[in-house]
Amino acid sequence: MNDSPLQSAKRELHALLADRRVLVGVGAAGIIAGIAGPFGTAEHLRLLPRILYWLLLCFGTYLTGATLIGPINHALTRRGFLRALAALIAATVAGLVVAAEVAVLNWAVFDLPPTELRYLRDLALNGIVISATITVATLMLDQTSAEAENQTPTAISVPLLDRLPLDKRGPLISLSVQDHYVEVTTVAGREMLLMRLSDAIRETTPVAGLQVHRSHWVALGQVRAARRDGARAVLTMSDGRDIPVSRSNIAAIREAGLLPG
Repeated sequence: MNDSPLQSAKRELHALLADRRVLVGVGAAGIIAGIAGPFGTAEHLRLLPRILYWLLLCFGTYLTGATLIGPINHALTRRGFLRALAALIAATVAGLVVAAEVAVLNWAVFDLPPTELRYLRDLALNGIVISATITVATLMLDQTSAEAENQTPTAISVPLLDRLPLDKRGPLISLSVQDHYVEVTTVAGREMLLMRLSDAIRETTPVAGLQVHRSHWVALGQVRAARRDGARAVLTMSDGRDIPVSRSNIAAIREAGLLPG
């Protein structure tokens, strides 16, 4: 099952919102710009409204650019585009969207309708430059993440982990069915993926594991205890959760050495 552009964008947005360094950095940039009042904003807005304006501008344009650039860049590179060309196209598309956002914000705050051609041209050029900067930063972060993953065998050897946000990747603990989703639990956290359990299990290779229930798969190395519960059994995982084992899978966990005979 391949990720859709919407799922990819959601993962990008989730990763950004979960990274406090990004939020602090963008927030600091907005506050500094608000105090400095560049581009004539100091002449038109008082301090507090000016800071709010720049915070909205910084967060809005950064999140828009970052969430668009990643999925567009990945989609184009998968279709055979050169990485540099894919990045340029992604930056251009995102830059035009950012320019439109700035135009709407300026119209609302400064009553500056986006009708003058030169004004729109300058906004578009500035938006593309900003997006190109974000693109370069994103590519550098991707390269840093890839280097870090090369030092973590589980991050590059388990296909299922590639579907998770970077902050949720780590040794697998379990997979559990939740409606039409699979809840993937790692030592770094949990994430819901829209896929079948059977497909998710195929992507756990080469992690040693067992499907112990029609709704649950466990990594054998993360089982900390096992006990009988009537005709069934229960496994206690490394994160403290109990996973039920159906009667038909008792023999399999015995064979794996998890339950005494």
